[in-house]
Parts: sequence; C-alpha cells; structure tokens
Amino acid sequence: MSSSTTRYWLLKAEPETRVVKGKDVKFSVDDFEHVGTSPWEGVRNYEARNLMKEMKEGDKALFYHSNCKTPGIAAFAQVSKEAYPDYTAWDSSHPYYDAKSDSKDPKWFMVDLTFVSRAKNFVPLALLRKISTLPVSDIPEEISYVGETGTTALKSMDLVTRGRLSVQRVGEDAWKAIEQLAEKGGWEDMDLRPTATATKKRKQNRGSDDGPSKKVKAAPKRKGKPAKPKDLDQEDAEEAVDEPETPSPTQQSPGLRRSTRKRT
Repeated sequence: MSSSTTRYWLLKAEPETRVVKGKDVKFSVDDFEHVGTSPWEGVRNYEARNLMKEMKEGDKALFYHSNCKTPGIAAFAQVSKEAYPDYTAWDSSHPYYDAKSDSKDPKWFMVDLTFVSRAKNFVPLALLRKISTLPVSDIPEEISYVGETGTTALKSMDLVTRGRLSVQRVGEDAWKAIEQLAEKGGWEDMDLRPTATATKKRKQNRGSDDGPSKKVKAAPKRKGKPAKPKDLDQEDAEEAVDEPETPSPTQQSPGLRRSTRKRT
C-alpha cells in the first residue's frame, strides 16, 4: 500500500486492571505485544464504529493507553483485518453485551490490529497538550526537531482538540511528528504541567464531543425511575470522565477497546 493511500488512526485501550462482569478488561502494551494480533472488540459508540468501518488493511495506528494515571501513546500498530461484526455484542456473558444487537443484524463492528513496535519513548498526553497551548514559534528547543509543520499538526490532533473518542483519525504530518517524538524523546526535563488558562479551556471543551459545553435549563424533576437517555451507548458514559488522572479501580468508563481474552 503506497503512502498516498495509507491512512492513520489512534485507538485507545486500558492498561490497568478493571473487572467488569467478573472479567478483567485490561489490555496494555505488554498484552498487545504478547498476543501480536487482536480484535478490537467492545467499542459501543457509533462514531468510533464508523471510523473502524473506514479502516483498510495496511492502515497504520497509534496504540494509546487511556483511563490510567499516565495516558499516552505506547506503541505502533497496523490494521490487519478490515471491519467485521463484533460478535461479543450478542454474547450475554461479555462485559459489553448489547441486547439490541444480534448476529442477523449486527450493530457493532471491529477490526483486527497487529502490533508493530513499542514507542522507544512513551509519548504522554501531557506533552501533546503542552504543545497544543504553545505558539508554533515558541516550541521548546528539546523537541524543536518536530519542526513547524509537525507542531502545527500536533496542535490540531483530535486527541487534544476533542480527546474523548476512543477511535480517532490522525493526519499524516501528525503521525510523522509522533514517530519523531517516540524515537528521539528529549522532554524529560520539561515542565508539562498545564497552565490555568489551558486547563480552563480544556474543561470548557469537555461539554460534548461537538464543541464547548453550553449551559442548559434543567429539566423538571419527574417521579418514578429516571428516564434512560435515548441511545446512550457505552462510550458516551466514558465521555463524562475523559482521561481521569487517578481513576478508581472499579470506575466504569466504557467505549475504550477492551480485551477479555485470557492472557498467559
């Protein structure tokens, strides 16, 4: 596949133990490297599903650690099988079973990803967020090797402008900049703590995946059981927490790729 037709993606997974329905949904870079190739099951968000259906064999992907103390890009992968029905959705014993999906009318899909290599230097989300707040002309010398083109591409990544979705597109220039960061490192002595302004702006943009949050008039209280939001899929539940700094071991954050396969 030529570089002109290769597309680039980012997919999130949970590297720390979390038990759902008696099964550990942890899938770290160690697990990924061990199994080599894995189906990307358990995604229950329409936009993320549709993005996976766009993927073609040979497309490249960033493997991202999420819902953990230090989120960031841990490895590089490749799409080895194009979208096919996610059979875990109609398995009632699976943590992310969906009673509305069945084998005759599949609602959810998944791809297979194959491990390619670890990032020589783990690329933390904190670094990418720091870059996103700086003028292109003011990038620290330690990472100046990414250049203006790379810096501009990193600043526009969905990971820092939207953040929450578990499957994301990645531009070619951003991909190349991530490759450089993963290979060269150099930010160990940089202060990656966000400024107060950057933190405020990020929180404003957490309101929805479509843009800044808006204040809305509270709906009147109703007696009885609370209404279930229409089509609130499992990843939407994740959107409410988006990369917590210190997640609870039992915290529910659906929507990320999860592995329930036995690891030996």
